[in-house]
Amino acid sequence: MSGSDSYFSALLELPVISSMNFTPPVVPRSESIAAIIELIIRHNIGAIIIAENDVPLGIITEKDIIERVLNTGKNVENTSANDIMTVPILTIESSQSIKEALDLLQRNNIRRLPVTRQGKLIGLTTERRLLESAHSNYLMQSRMRETEAIHISVERPNVAFLSTYPPRECGIATYTNDLVSSISDLNAIAPPVITAINDRGGYYDYPNSVKIQIDREEVETYREAAKIINTSGIDVVNLQHEFGLFGGVWGDYLIEFLNAVEKPVVTTLHTILQNPPPDAERVTKEILDLSDCVVTMARVGIGILEQQYETLAFKSRYIPHGCPNVPFIQSETQKQFVGLEGRVILSTFGLISRGKGIEYAINAIPEVVEIEPRALYLIIGETHPEVRKHEGESYRQELYDLVDSLGIKGNVRFVNRFLDKADLIRFLQATDVYIIPYPNREQISSGTLLYALSTGKAI
Repeated sequence: MSGSDSYFSALLELPVISSMNFTPPVVPRSESIAAIIELIIRHNIGAIIIAENDVPLGIITEKDIIERVLNTGKNVENTSANDIMTVPILTIESSQSIKEALDLLQRNNIRRLPVTRQGKLIGLTTERRLLESAHSNYLMQSRMRETEAIHISVERPNVAFLSTYPPRECGIATYTNDLVSSISDLNAIAPPVITAINDRGGYYDYPNSVKIQIDREEVETYREAAKIINTSGIDVVNLQHEFGLFGGVWGDYLIEFLNAVEKPVVTTLHTILQNPPPDAERVTKEILDLSDCVVTMARVGIGILEQQYETLAFKSRYIPHGCPNVPFIQSETQKQFVGLEGRVILSTFGLISRGKGIEYAINAIPEVVEIEPRALYLIIGETHPEVRKHEGESYRQELYDLVDSLGIKGNVRFVNRFLDKADLIRFLQATDVYIIPYPNREQISSGTLLYALSTGKAI
C-alpha cells in the first residue's frame, strides 16, 4: 500500500465525532409539522431529528413531509412529528470510525445518521460530510508535503468582505450575509472579516464578525479601512459593488479605498450599466482597473464588460447569484399560515422605491380581477431606508392613492415591513404567481427573481 493510500485509510479510521454537526435542530414527538417546516427553512436543512430526554426516537426528512403530509392532504398544524416520523432510527456512537458510519449509511441506503454518546444524542452526520471531511484532510496533508521544502504553511485564506451588512436593511446586506454563511459552511476560509458600510447617520448593532466600519459620506473612513486591512493578515478583499452604497459622485469615494488598499481585490458587480452617464462610466472603469478580478452574476455581464468597459476576458468570472434551498410546497398548503385561504395570490417583494414599476402592476390588477375575482396582489416590503430619508413615504402613498382610485382595495394588500428569510419564504410559498414589474433594462440579475424561482413559482 502506498503512503497516500495508507494515509487515506488512516483518515477513515478517525472517530465519527470529527465529522459531524454538533447542533442539529431537535424537536419532541408532539411538535407540529408546521413548526418542523419552519425549522427546515430557517436552518436550510433536509431533516429534523425527533428526540426526548436527548434520546433519538425518529427522523423526518423533506421527502417525508411531502409524501406523508402534503401529498395526502393532511393539515400541517394538526399533524405531529409522531404521526409521520421514520422509526426505528439508526444511530452510531461517536467513538466509532468514519468507515463504520459510511458502511452503515450504504448498507441501509440512508443519507443521515444521528451520532450518540452512550445512547444520548450529540450530533448528526451525513455521507457527504464524512467523505468531504476525510477528503479535505487528505488534500491538506498532500499539500503540506508538497510545500514542505519551501516552508509554505498551508492555512485557510483570510477574506475581508466589504459591503453593507445586517442588521442594516438592504438587499446587498442580505446577499452578503447569505454569501458569507454559505462559504463559511464549506469550512474553506478562515472566519470572515466584515467591513460594513454605514448609511448617513446610521449606527447598527453588528455581529462580532464586523471588525471595520466605513461611514458612507466620510471619505477619510475609506482610507482608514484600507490601512487597517493592509496591516492585518487579510489575504484578499471581496467587494460587493452597487453604486448607491458608496458616497461621492456615483459612489466614487470607493476609489479612495481601492487606491489605498494593498491586498488583492475581487469585486462582485451587482449592476452593470450598458449606457452609463459619464461619471458612472468613469467610476466603473476605475473600479475595474483597480480590481484583480471581477464577478458578474449573469453571463451577459461579461460581454458588457468587454465591449463597454474594455475589460479583458481573463479578468471576469461568471458566478450565479444563488438562491435558498427550500422544499417545494403547494401554495394552498402555505396559505393557511398567512391567512390567505381561498385567494389567488400574486406578489412582489423587496425594498420599495420609485423605479420598481409597482404602479404598472397595480394598474393591471382591475383586468385580472375581472377574470379572477379572488386575486390578491401582495406588495411585500418596507420603503427603502435611503428613500425614506429623502422623501418619506410619498411613493407608497401614491401607490395607496392609486389603489383607491381604481377601486381595488380588496385585491391589493401592502405588507409594510422588512421580512426575515423564514417569513419571506412563507409568503413566497403561498404565492401562485410572482410579478417582477421592474422597467429598468439595465438590471441583468435579480435576487427577488431567484428567491421566487427557489420556491417553484410561475413568474
